[in-house]
Amino acid sequence: MIDRVFTLAGKAARFLPALTVSLVALATESAAARPELGVWYNDTGEGAVEVYICQDNANRLCGRIVWLKEPLNAEGVAKHDRYNPDPANQARPICGLPILWGLALMSDGTFDNGQIYDPKTGKTYSSALQLAQTDTLTVTGYLGVKMLGKSFTWTRAPADLPRCEGAPPKA
Repeated sequence: MIDRVFTLAGKAARFLPALTVSLVALATESAAARPELGVWYNDTGEGAVEVYICQDNANRLCGRIVWLKEPLNAEGVAKHDRYNPDPANQARPICGLPILWGLALMSDGTFDNGQIYDPKTGKTYSSALQLAQTDTLTVTGYLGVKMLGKSFTWTRAPADLPRCEGAPPKA
């Protein structure tokens, strides 16, 4: 009986690497097909954020600013992260700035437990996002309790939206 268990365990162990590779490929394929991915105009229409799979964790979403309606300040200089509470970060350009990170896929198909940075105030909030319709994304920023947070509607930007200087090229 014990020999039979070890034989079955040995056979299962031979298939485990192939199964693991298949599951990783399936997860990567489904993540690549996520409708939340892409470039979205923010609620004001003054900026656009590219939502993408985080580099350090394929199970989470991140986002960065890739377009600005007005990329220059009143002095004609590219806008910088001047409200950042860390003086070392205040010279970072707004274009290309990471503003979403760590959004995890929830069992209901939404994303939550992430962070969103508001460069207009220099504040960071907990965040969640949900695809409301094919071309509409609901982004929520909150402190502690999501129900007390503030939600914004982002709309999908056209595929040919030009990227501002400093924004990484489309992958």
